[in-house]
Amino acid sequence: MPPLNVCIQVNVSGETSKSGVDAQDAERLASELQDLPGLLLHGIMGIPEKTTDINEQRQAFSALASIYQQLKKTYGSIDTLSMGMSGDMEAAIAEGSTMVRIGTAIFGKRQNRKPEITNE
Repeated sequence: MPPLNVCIQVNVSGETSKSGVDAQDAERLASELQDLPGLLLHGIMGIPEKTTDINEQRQAFSALASIYQQLKKTYGSIDTLSMGMSGDMEAAIAEGSTMVRIGTAIFGKRQNRKPEITNE
């Protein structure tokens, strides 16, 4: 089987509610991934802390873009910078995103549906 294409998730805002490696650990993880024959590193992804302030959005996306550019110099397979969603895609694109997730803009906001409890 061909290797699985993967991205490293970076927790650029340091939020405890989000997964991903700290920004300073991205290079180490990329290096470790190179030794795994079943995986091929294609890029990084991240979801910064939610804010409506475009300057704060751009600052977080700029930090991710910096990590991406640094890794891209070392790892030739890197071609994906996945950052930005429906609410902040303009800032993400301005900072170099190559992939945005726009589900809410297409499908609308998710409805929080509580599971139905039955007394069986």
